[in-house]
Amino acid sequence: MKIQIINGPNLNFLGKREPEIYGYKTLDIINNELEIYGKNYEIELEFFQSNHEGEIIDKIQEIYNKVDYLIINPGALTHYGIGIRDAILSTDIKTIEVHLSNVYSREKFRHKSVISDICIGKITGFGLEGYKMALQYLGNLDK
Repeated sequence: MKIQIINGPNLNFLGKREPEIYGYKTLDIINNELEIYGKNYEIELEFFQSNHEGEIIDKIQEIYNKVDYLIINPGALTHYGIGIRDAILSTDIKTIEVHLSNVYSREKFRHKSVISDICIGKITGFGLEGYKMALQYLGNLDK
């Protein structure tokens, strides 16, 4: 199984950015831990991060027919990234939305996601474990 993980704006600043909310692990550390975790389920992972919606859209189009699933944390683009929504719809890649923080315990504008309704699931508030939950779910689908 091959899964693309995409992280959106400001997630490259994990470990520095609001560690009381997002923790002290950098994106590289998170990706390394996920790579190891994915091997338990014989999952091949690809990682991508961008602060630009167009680059994320390009990546989603690039992986069309090349991956089995997409796990995405769109960051701030969650709330207004219609282009990302359209890219997911047009490629028909089964997607899980993940957020490190509990978006529902934060500012009201963070409660709205423009992609949740087209995803097979949404995991929010569990930090790194949220990505692992998504991998575990997908890894167990074929068993």
